[in-house]
Amino acid sequence: QIYVVFGHPSGSSRPVFGDPSSSFSSPRRRKSKVSDSVISPTQKSRKKLSPLFISSMQQGTGSETQVTWEDQQNINKFSKLNNRFHELEDEIRFTKEKCENLEDASNELILTDEEIIRFQIGEVFAHVPKEEVETRLEEMKEAATKDLEKLEEEKESIVAQMTELKKILYGKFGDSINLEEE
Repeated sequence: QIYVVFGHPSGSSRPVFGDPSSSFSSPRRRKSKVSDSVISPTQKSRKKLSPLFISSMQQGTGSETQVTWEDQQNINKFSKLNNRFHELEDEIRFTKEKCENLEDASNELILTDEEIIRFQIGEVFAHVPKEEVETRLEEMKEAATKDLEKLEEEKESIVAQMTELKKILYGKFGDSINLEEE
């Protein structure tokens, strides 16, 4: 059995799909009982599942929209893309900080008049000639810049895919589904 819970723990009115044993126990939420519509990994090959409905009772229309297997797959794909989007934002922020730190180190190296520089390799500081440190810093900056470009491209791709899925899901479910960040 599965319940469609109207009312998210954060206070929004979007439907929350889940197992009744793990559902929220707030008395102010309405629950609509639906049976045999949980999609497990062993059921992926099933073409037709028992219907799952998203009701728009909160708008007062009383209409229900059937959630097909394909719709559930689109919702799951959107969720995975959204998680990856947030991971990418963190990775991009970290990579930008790394680029800035490498640029700062390069600028400090220009200002120093020492010929032997203590350079960190792993957890150890080694005494390395200034020219070799300059070369390594340039290589590290280039690698970090390439990584940043790849991450930005992946982020753009994910945003495009999420936009397409939003069009599909909002087209079918309208206001009964909320795919926006809070």
